[in-house]
Amino acid sequence: MIGIGGCGMCGLARILASQGLCVAGSDRVMSPTTEALKSEGIAVHCDDAPLPSSIDLVIASAAIPRDHPELVAALQQGAQLRSYAEGLGMVQQRRLGVSIAGTHGKSTTAAMLAWILLDTGLDPGFIIGANCEQIGGGSRLGAAAIPSGPLAGEPGILITEACEFDRSFHQHRPTVGLINNLEEDHLDIYESLDAIIDSFAAFASLIPPAECGGSLLVAHEGARRQRITPPLDCHVSTFGFNPEADYQVAWDAAARRAGILRDGMWVTQWTNTMPGAHNALNAAAAVILAHQLGTEWDAAADAASRFQGLDRRMERLGTRRLRSGEVTVFTDYGHHPTEIDNTLRALRAAESPERLMCVFQPHQHSRTRFLLDQFAESFAAADQVIVPEIYFVRDSEAERKRVCAGDLVARLQDRGVAARHIAEFSDIVETLEKDLQDGDLLVVMGAGPVWTIARDFMESPS
Repeated sequence: MIGIGGCGMCGLARILASQGLCVAGSDRVMSPTTEALKSEGIAVHCDDAPLPSSIDLVIASAAIPRDHPELVAALQQGAQLRSYAEGLGMVQQRRLGVSIAGTHGKSTTAAMLAWILLDTGLDPGFIIGANCEQIGGGSRLGAAAIPSGPLAGEPGILITEACEFDRSFHQHRPTVGLINNLEEDHLDIYESLDAIIDSFAAFASLIPPAECGGSLLVAHEGARRQRITPPLDCHVSTFGFNPEADYQVAWDAAARRAGILRDGMWVTQWTNTMPGAHNALNAAAAVILAHQLGTEWDAAADAASRFQGLDRRMERLGTRRLRSGEVTVFTDYGHHPTEIDNTLRALRAAESPERLMCVFQPHQHSRTRFLLDQFAESFAAADQVIVPEIYFVRDSEAERKRVCAGDLVARLQDRGVAARHIAEFSDIVETLEKDLQDGDLLVVMGAGPVWTIARDFMESPS
């Protein structure tokens, strides 16, 4: 497994090893993750070490280029090649696979579902693209068979995120699926929103017929379900705030109280720990899926009320006292305009800060260029925005030259947002030290290394 230290690859390695395969792997550098794998009996080496002499199958992380020396050598030895997503599909065929899809909220929903099933004794396995201390990290083997409930004795549950990038979720083989939402994203891969909808429809078509246990939960609004569900043979149910949804979600923002109604009657309610209507929908999806997998409604809701969140998903790092007063600091993974807007509005409503200050690092030049106007509209709830350089990943050098952080700052300023470009992370930390005041809330957002700004700010001497 090339790139075995990645958050998904390490979980896949553990599951494959548990099935009796002889698993080894490599990564660019050693890390706590690779050391943990080694302690579990999985051989791990650095990229520059010789390749093992006998290999039947190579699974490569999506980050591995085709000219990677180990990949080339393995193919020369006659090994089969599979992507990480294909590897997930392989293990799903021996489990009750639950694939969590959507433009937003995959990690949060998957982690919450895993927590509910753990708390209610269904012993799931999972591979999630974020760390959640409450469930033991980002991956877990789980039971080989469901231990209790109406599905007792069936193959064990395996929860995975189903990422639409490069259509990788077409390699999944789920029994149960979720489509949480659907928007324009990854436009470096998809030429249009129609192409994205078609891709999600192809993912949904992988779910087996209802008589074989196949089931899809899809958002009543915001997931283009009318384009996706009509040809499906699996069981389909919808959820959302609309009373016409099969499962109507209720949300009281002031009390952070969420609930689900079925045919106009309450089935359960709980207090949601994570603020925002979007997180109420994420939680509702997790509670509904848990019920469909065998958990009682109130037990699922009780577990949901005790979910503590996961790293970099509206994560409260704490407070720091400056000479000017006390500042509250959050970090968040949001890197799409809708995620940014939802997070900023939720934090303003839940925390009522004197000022809401945002440091946002755009992720990929192509995404920034394609969605520039949407990005410019998504910071309306912020009082000030600082934008470092765009995180350069996957795009070509030509794409890199077509847009810059200054373009986003200019669009924000045109809309009356107090925005500025500061290139270096260290300079941003110094600026925050000078500018933040008592009662301010700082949120550091983005999918790249921008989170280190929040860490360095919190660790700076007062």
